[in-house]
Amino acid sequence: MAIQKHDNLINGQWVVGAHYAPNINPSNIADVIGDYTQADAAQLDAAVKAAQAALPAWSTGNIQARADALDKIGTEILARREELGTLLAREEGKTLPEGIGEVSRAGNIFKFFAGECLRLSGEIVPSVRSGVSVEITREPVGVIGLITPWNFPIAIPAWKTAPALAYGNCVVLKPADLVPGCAWALAEIISRSGIPAGVFNLVMGRGSVIGDPLVNHPGINAISFTGSQGVGNRIAQQCAANLKKVQLEMGGKNPQVILDDADLAQAVELSVQSAFFSTGQRCTAASRLIVTDGIYPKFLGAMKQRMAGLKIGDALGAGIDIGPVSSRAQLEQDLSYVEIGKAEGGLLVAGGERLKLSAEGFYLAPALLTDTTAAMRINREEVFGPVASIIRVKGYEEALREANNTPYGLSSGIATTSLKYASHFKRHSQAGMVMVNLPTAGVDYHVPFGGRKGSSYGSREQGRYAQEFFTTVKTTYIAS
Repeated sequence: MAIQKHDNLINGQWVVGAHYAPNINPSNIADVIGDYTQADAAQLDAAVKAAQAALPAWSTGNIQARADALDKIGTEILARREELGTLLAREEGKTLPEGIGEVSRAGNIFKFFAGECLRLSGEIVPSVRSGVSVEITREPVGVIGLITPWNFPIAIPAWKTAPALAYGNCVVLKPADLVPGCAWALAEIISRSGIPAGVFNLVMGRGSVIGDPLVNHPGINAISFTGSQGVGNRIAQQCAANLKKVQLEMGGKNPQVILDDADLAQAVELSVQSAFFSTGQRCTAASRLIVTDGIYPKFLGAMKQRMAGLKIGDALGAGIDIGPVSSRAQLEQDLSYVEIGKAEGGLLVAGGERLKLSAEGFYLAPALLTDTTAAMRINREEVFGPVASIIRVKGYEEALREANNTPYGLSSGIATTSLKYASHFKRHSQAGMVMVNLPTAGVDYHVPFGGRKGSSYGSREQGRYAQEFFTTVKTTYIAS
């Protein structure tokens, strides 16, 4: 059977790039999902110019047509959730239930922002001058470049694309080179939604080839990026130099606090989910488990027992808890951090070894290290894999200090039955999102997502807060 080829979407047409690259299944590297074309700088330029040409009509056009198109996209995504969820699991390595869940989230995001097309509001206020009124309205920013990561290959493109389109912007989407399949599938759905040619454009390829040209293109008015802190910092500098609006989401080193009074079974389950589900490849993953003395022995024993029961295998397999790491490079990075943690004095008490299964893939047994301190690299740097460490503390006050002792501030969690500690933690945790007796996973599609410190820069994503980035405010004076 011939391998299917997939092209870029530019100005409503499917366009062949400079060459094709295979999309490999990390559960079985012999399985090629398809060949996906690679754009060059010239194609990127064509996509931006197409978006510029489409902007005047789209930004001022009929909002009901805009809402109908976004609702149609959401409806099709939800109707195809099993098919698209299978594609996601196959190309990224999430388990099938997680893949279907992510696709469902993407569909609901489009439906939410279909409604936002009709809910955008402004203000009319009196002027200090008699006979004058003031209108405060929101308008599209313009042409927006979207750069998305590999760990949520359809949800993040959806939560950037949907609000951009809802508020009247035009889009050039560059998905992660590692996982182009879901972004291509989303683009194909958008191409049939009734949205005019040029409003949405897909350019696939390596960041080293088209990333900087996208960020620095004079036709791009704003950049929304999710990825590593190093790349995000460089994009921020480039956008500042060109006076472009910028939104950055750059990961985390999230804490999960376990207090003496926590429900042990609940604490273990949410810790396992926070640290290891989605193969630990979530920016919200809790890789630092901060455990107080009183519960520490029981918690450690229960964690090791729960981890021993985790089923690791092909992401499409029945009953699988954890699929493969996304790529060979990511697997090597994860293994290197396990060795770094051990070299620094950490004790590897569970997992941490590469697994050999029937099909060759990038499988790693979830790793747990104890006897670690906040100064160790394993507790300072984002591993982005199923690797967690335990920091043992005396009580709540020390736990809070350690939770905040990080250059990141995306998500944090606490397991406790104390209303006093829960209330204090949610107020004093230096994170953009706080979870009480819940895993440190992402948030619902209708509420803001984002962090503090080195995790995020600019306006929040998702929900009604998305309008802060995807619109600009205009003040108009009218004499009566």
